[in-house]
Amino acid sequence: MPRNRLPPWHEEFVLPNRRAILIRPIRPEDASPLQGVFGMLGPAELRAGFGGGDSLDDAAAAQLSRPDPKTELVLVGAEPLPPGEAMIAGLARARIVPGTRQAEYAILLGNYVAGLGLGRHLMQKLVKWSRGRYLDRLYGDTPDSNGPMLDLAASMGFRPSLESGVPPGLTRLVLDL
Repeated sequence: MPRNRLPPWHEEFVLPNRRAILIRPIRPEDASPLQGVFGMLGPAELRAGFGGGDSLDDAAAAQLSRPDPKTELVLVGAEPLPPGEAMIAGLARARIVPGTRQAEYAILLGNYVAGLGLGRHLMQKLVKWSRGRYLDRLYGDTPDSNGPMLDLAASMGFRPSLESGVPPGLTRLVLDL
């Protein structure tokens, strides 16, 4: 009897409240649902890095939903429904910085899934992708006020960096790969 296997980078993740989330690469069909939920994903300080403040325009949504597979991984945590129909609960991206051997990450989560393990799981996927690309470093900025994310990153081996160019109110977290 054949096993029911999911495609690469697809995984069912069950939250402690027993809600099933499908973690998968973003698809072009996700642009519209992502626009609908984008303002509810946080932290707000990081939404600008995805091309929007409280909203995502058509061009930014189209670009985000069509990442370059050679240099970027964008995952969504969504309802287990077809792309375009599923509500998106989380968004995670790792993107290789041109001309370097490092990638920048960002994770946005809906309030209703924050603190339930989805952020850790998405971060583990970004680390795995970065290591698979033989990069030297993965880094991202986290609001100083986001204690749970700072604690999560520290538990995964990330360390705060004092490099210049980090916007005020944010801490740059770095993982040497």
